[in-house]
Amino acid sequence: MWAELAPVGRHAETKGYRRHAWTGADADCRTWFQEQAEARGLSYETDRNGNQWAWHGDPQAGNAVVTGSHLDSVPDGGAFDGPLGVVSSFAALDELRRRGAEFTRPVAVTNFGDEEGARFGLACVGSRLSAGQLTKEKAYQLRDGDGVSLPEAMEAAGYDPETIGPDPERLARIGAFVELHVEQGRALDLSGDAVGIASAIWPHGRWRFDFHGEANHAGTTRLVDRRDPMLTYAETVLAARREAELAGAVATFGKIAVEPNGVNAIPSLVRGWLDSRAADQATLDTVVAAVEQAAKERAQRDGVDLTVVRESFTPVVEFEHALRDELNRILGGRVPVLGTGAGHDAGILSGSVPTAMLFVRNPTGVSHSPAEFAAEDDCVAGVLALADVLEGLACR
Repeated sequence: MWAELAPVGRHAETKGYRRHAWTGADADCRTWFQEQAEARGLSYETDRNGNQWAWHGDPQAGNAVVTGSHLDSVPDGGAFDGPLGVVSSFAALDELRRRGAEFTRPVAVTNFGDEEGARFGLACVGSRLSAGQLTKEKAYQLRDGDGVSLPEAMEAAGYDPETIGPDPERLARIGAFVELHVEQGRALDLSGDAVGIASAIWPHGRWRFDFHGEANHAGTTRLVDRRDPMLTYAETVLAARREAELAGAVATFGKIAVEPNGVNAIPSLVRGWLDSRAADQATLDTVVAAVEQAAKERAQRDGVDLTVVRESFTPVVEFEHALRDELNRILGGRVPVLGTGAGHDAGILSGSVPTAMLFVRNPTGVSHSPAEFAAEDDCVAGVLALADVLEGLACR
């Protein structure tokens, strides 16, 4: 399975993956998922929001145990973030069949669409729609960098955008959702463990900073006469690093758009997106407020107008303690429990169904990069741990 997925959406020069929502690479990943389901005799379906499901047992029976992740990527992302969870889910199901496990609850493998938000700027679109955390109206307003709207992209890919929206009936059939994911950090590498259990997801969000200045000639405009928004943006980037370091949080400006974007032109607009995360809400609020204040002070000095828009936000997610403890019990009580600063579909669904996560060791700690890595032995350990969990939850 891993070898089949490896070339899909991989960029020849960067070696990173560009599996963005509702593109050709995304379609190839979806076809792969359907083929894996049908090859195993599983019941395959796509829900109203474009999420894919492969069922062992009666999908309507209720109290199902669901596992899976996503197959899309960030721009030039790594091979493991998302796909490891989907591949491991099918492999874990294969392992249970090999063991002759007798299921007492339905089991499903899922691929949630547009988890990374690389194309439309909002993460976890598929799960947010299903959980009612993203309305149809707001979803219809999402556009990519070329101005293509989400419904237009879905329709071009062969899906009906009119059907999108909350899916409480489907979620009500889920008794537990367990997502396996490569760790996006080095906690397991430092502890010497191949597999870990998630305790919580840090609160996190994305803010858009629009710096409006005045376009002018780069060669003829005196420095003192300029209203250059790039200066304000640069100071804001430094402020984000400074404030995050002081608070023990993280803050990153990782995306920027410039107008008119000419080498010999002073920009009229610099638009930057801030991603910030912290262990608790109060710390996150403090960091973002401090970055905004620094931006305002520099904007006033530079004669630049500033607007700040919060585009998305996810509060702290404490995974259900009972399910988390049950996973630890099934795995012998020897698995480390750790928090994470990365968002996941499991976090979105936690408000609707009991959720838990397993992490697989990442020796480099690198993620969202072609350098992302997990050793084969650790991936196998993750599959076996997931199989044990599914057996403990669905075969009792």
